[in-house]
Amino acid sequence: MRLAGKRAFVTGGRQGIGRAIVEAFLAEGASVIACGRGEAPDALPGDWRSLDVSDPKAVEQAASAVGAIDILVNNAGVQVEKTVTESSDADWDLVIGANCRGVFNCCRAFIPNIRAGGSIINIGSISGKVADPSMALYNASKSFVHGLTRSIAVDHGPNVRCNAICPGWINTGMLEAGFDLASDPVAAKKDALARHPVRRFGEPKDIARMAVWLASDEAGFATGQLFTIDGGMTAASPLNPGVF
Repeated sequence: MRLAGKRAFVTGGRQGIGRAIVEAFLAEGASVIACGRGEAPDALPGDWRSLDVSDPKAVEQAASAVGAIDILVNNAGVQVEKTVTESSDADWDLVIGANCRGVFNCCRAFIPNIRAGGSIINIGSISGKVADPSMALYNASKSFVHGLTRSIAVDHGPNVRCNAICPGWINTGMLEAGFDLASDPVAAKKDALARHPVRRFGEPKDIARMAVWLASDEAGFATGQLFTIDGGMTAASPLNPGVF
């Protein structure tokens, strides 16, 4: 019960990584309020708020209504599979609105509500460090998240710690959408698995476990850091180990 007595607000808690974090926090004793667009998903534990994080006034109202918290997890995000020249203004508004402005809105609104010793956990991505093809806006948005994470740690310590988790390829709908871009999705997936030393893709619970640690007092000296959880994929050279 590493989070007993703590109160958390998790964006994008409907499914995937967000939902896994909600469930892991509850299992460790936290009380959790999750949010997302639309009505509460079926069988989601904890409390739910309908919220579009790209809307600053809606986020401010949510922060006022929620009150004091100990943990903020910025997980809400979207992905568009396009290059720069293919991307429209609407694509920009969607991706940057959710992935950049959404994180900024929530941090700005909730930081005054975070109790001393609290933790902000931003969900970044390895795509903010290395560029996945045909994911221009997504790659750029995650780089923004990483930079904002460092700034918050510097500007708002010691009251608040702020770190980012940078997932690799996690078994969610976003992963499948990425493989669908390949000329041969089956071959692309096989090649990708060979590039993981652990020989599997990640699961949402792998990210949730890191989030629990960062939210707990055990991580009291960790702030301003980007924690890569990718099964060792980015540790390897470009050579595919599957051919050796």
